[in-house]
Order: sequence, then structure tokens, then C-alpha cells
Amino acid sequence: MKNKYCQSCGMPMKKDPKGGSTNIDGSINMDYCSYCFENGKFTRENISAEEMQLFVTAKMKEMGFPGFLAKFFAKGIPKLQRWNTKK
Repeated sequence: MKNKYCQSCGMPMKKDPKGGSTNIDGSINMDYCSYCFENGKFTRENISAEEMQLFVTAKMKEMGFPGFLAKFFAKGIPKLQRWNTKK
């Protein structure tokens, strides 16, 4: 099933310029965007959910989003698949 949002940063997958990330075999991975995951690896392997929230908030502000809106969108990041530590 195709995710509507990257399961690492929360970006809408339809905004991904590459249409999704790639697995190690080169196949498309629709769980994560190409900014977060490439060639079967996370691009920022050692980042925490809280650090990702700060990164996304700063990136959205850089793109012209008001701070309160950027924080609102980043709020749900810890609930995404990458950060779900329950097995």
C-alpha cells in the first residue's frame, strides 16, 4: 500500500520530486521520501524523532510557512513508522 506521507519526515509523497525513495536493489520504496531514504538506507541514520521535528520545522520556515504551522505539521513525526519502536 502506498503511503500518503513519508514515514520518516511526514512530507506528502506527492511532493517528492523522485516519486519515492529507493531500496538497495533500486526498486521504489513508497514508505519514505527520497530525502530521507536512498539505496536502502536512511540519509540521516542517527537522527532522533525530536531532531527530525526541529529539522522539518526549520525547513518549512525556510520555505515560507509560518512558525506555528510548521510546528503543527511536525508535531506528528514521532508517530510515524520510522519512529515507532513497538515491535
